[in-house]
Amino acid sequence: MKLDILRGLNTERSARRAAVVVTDVASGEQRLVKVADVAGDPLKDLIEKHIRSGKSGMEETPRGKFFLTVHVPPPRLVITGAVHISQALAPIAKLLGYDVTIVDPRTAFASAERFPDVKVIAEWPDVALPPLGIDRYTAFVALTHDPKIDDPALTHALARDCFYIGALGSKKTHGRRLDRLKAEGVSEAALARIHAPIGLDIGAVSPAEIAVAIIGEITARLRKSPEKAL
Repeated sequence: MKLDILRGLNTERSARRAAVVVTDVASGEQRLVKVADVAGDPLKDLIEKHIRSGKSGMEETPRGKFFLTVHVPPPRLVITGAVHISQALAPIAKLLGYDVTIVDPRTAFASAERFPDVKVIAEWPDVALPPLGIDRYTAFVALTHDPKIDDPALTHALARDCFYIGALGSKKTHGRRLDRLKAEGVSEAALARIHAPIGLDIGAVSPAEIAVAIIGEITARLRKSPEKAL
């Protein structure tokens, strides 16, 4: 790999931006495709597919054979609410490779004993969230049912390019939430990004089942193309 490509790749990785090194198998020539430049690349569709999957691989095209080496930041899951659903969701997400952080100012809930091997921040969202650097490779879920915690957390997440934002609650509860957020100046377009009621509609009842529904919806949003995502 040429030094300029390596330097460019390291810059993108440090900034938590996806990038793909495209190698022409016949000639050995390489180029770095940054995520911001994918739309203009002749291999656009293939590069997008590999970025969504997070996997490198060989591709046969009318232009020849290319090997796509994919560099995608590890996904993160930020949860507000150290609740029973979170206790099931956190280990499932970790199993799938997510870096999990739980935010909840209620110290009786936000403890290492209840969430072993998970980063727990017992602070209010306005203190806890800004240092986390929430970005387009972050899934954000609000699970407390407490507007004092979830509303400012959702406002913060909606101002970032999270690939998934979900909130617990019935349609009626979510309707009231939307009214509150609108009153705070959040736009209709931003509010439409919230998945609520949260999770796939699988008839989930228990905290563990709800956690499965949530991680299923997150996975669909991460891996499927936008027009096919649920």
